[in-house]
Amino acid sequence: MARVKKGLTKRARHKRILKLTAGFRGAKNRLVRVAHEAMLHSGQYAFAGRKLRKRDMRALWIERINAGLGLTSQGVSYSRFIKNLKDQKVELDRKILSDLAYSDMDTFTKVVEKVSK
Repeated sequence: MARVKKGLTKRARHKRILKLTAGFRGAKNRLVRVAHEAMLHSGQYAFAGRKLRKRDMRALWIERINAGLGLTSQGVSYSRFIKNLKDQKVELDRKILSDLAYSDMDTFTKVVEKVSK
């Protein structure tokens, strides 16, 4: 069997790892073994961050809806508003309601009045 020299392959792998960790602090962007660990951890943080972003956005939508409800003359709480939406079978999700409360208060007020009856 022929002898296999792995210098080219190893060099390419090291370059790929160092390219992914460019911008990291300290030895994490220079030493291949340390950079590889940092790369693995950064992937885990990125995965978790994508899940957290969804949670954070939902919380932001709820805050905006609640603030919009405080500005309307109906005086309805967030939980009652959501329950009324479900009872009336209004199929607007929190993202759309948040956008209405943020950018188009007149329409949001009409929605609140419709479901508060």
